[in-house]
Amino acid sequence: MSYPALSPSAHVVVVGAGLAGWRLCEALRREGFLGEISLLGDEAHAPYDRPPLSKQVLSGKWAPEQTSLIKDDALSSVNFVPNFSALSLEGTTVTASNGRRVTGDHVVIATGTRARPAPWTARGLCEVRNLDDVAALRSAVEGLPPGGVVAVIGAGFIGAEVATGLVALGKTPLVFEAQERPLQSILGETVARWLEPLAGDAGIELRSSQRISEVTGELGNYTIHFDDGSRVTVGVVVVGIGALPNAEWVASSGLDTHNGVTVDEFLHASDRVSAVGDVAHFRWRRGPFDDTVRIEHWQVANDHAAYLAKALTQGTDAVGPLSMVPYFWSDQYGKKIQVLGHPHPSDDVTMVTGSFAERKWLALYSHDGLLTGAISLSQPRALMMCRALLESHVTLSEALDASPWAT
Repeated sequence: MSYPALSPSAHVVVVGAGLAGWRLCEALRREGFLGEISLLGDEAHAPYDRPPLSKQVLSGKWAPEQTSLIKDDALSSVNFVPNFSALSLEGTTVTASNGRRVTGDHVVIATGTRARPAPWTARGLCEVRNLDDVAALRSAVEGLPPGGVVAVIGAGFIGAEVATGLVALGKTPLVFEAQERPLQSILGETVARWLEPLAGDAGIELRSSQRISEVTGELGNYTIHFDDGSRVTVGVVVVGIGALPNAEWVASSGLDTHNGVTVDEFLHASDRVSAVGDVAHFRWRRGPFDDTVRIEHWQVANDHAAYLAKALTQGTDAVGPLSMVPYFWSDQYGKKIQVLGHPHPSDDVTMVTGSFAERKWLALYSHDGLLTGAISLSQPRALMMCRALLESHVTLSEALDASPWAT
């Protein structure tokens, strides 16, 4: 199926004022779209960047306003509506929880994800998803004495970044992970094993294979209860146990909202509704692989926005289906992890340069002999040299023969 270009006088309603939503607004204007754009955000804040929250903002290196995505008076090019909590979608009419309605010619869903809720009864547990969350966490830890213990439940990317930021604040993070090794379900057992020592290298205590049955208490005096009967008392608890797509509000529209909003290879859920960023469950073809995926990464949101702006202004016949190489990074425990592609945790892994002992290496993922991704630890240039390999859909053998990281 193909979709025609929007009329120059069309009204585009973008629901979600995060990176994907704002980048789409910018890209539409850059592509010459002159119609009306309404940007509906559920926070009071104008669009801002989220990756720095668990890094620079939490550690105090940046003031919150430094995360702003707005340059000069660019926000004046759209109708920005803050505090708009989307409740339902009917056709191309978006209704907020306060009853306000906005109707356009095309709706783009960019509502992202939210933190998976903690299953425990204690109140005041912290999370890091938005500016207000970080402000609350900083306020909570400031009430602790120097070296005060903060529990971080979940040693994924957010948890590890938060733990690193807490050290910069003079606190003592104690990290709990349910899996045998952090990131194992995302990066696979081999890579997880290579990354496991980083916390200890940074002087941060990491406890894996932890089964938490309950968290009780209040700010300043929490008790974490484990299945084996043991307990730990801490001053603050930060929860980072995953994220859920903000798609429930779309469910009554008739669109497929299993694991986000399902869209095709043109990011369309229907002829008049699209989705981008973390909430989009999109069809992605690359070489012999044809998958439907949902990828919660900054660069994917950015790439979605740039692509959809072209598709909406030029028509999908002119731009073709979405084509990209996903990329993400994480700064944790004093190291930088970077990944190109979208490898499955069960894919084969081959280290091609560096070494585990150096804590500096580059490895390739492959499946049935075909290259699926590349991952590096503190080898940014070597990793980026692999992008062309992933764009060309080469075999692992061809990648090893080319060895662009060696140049």
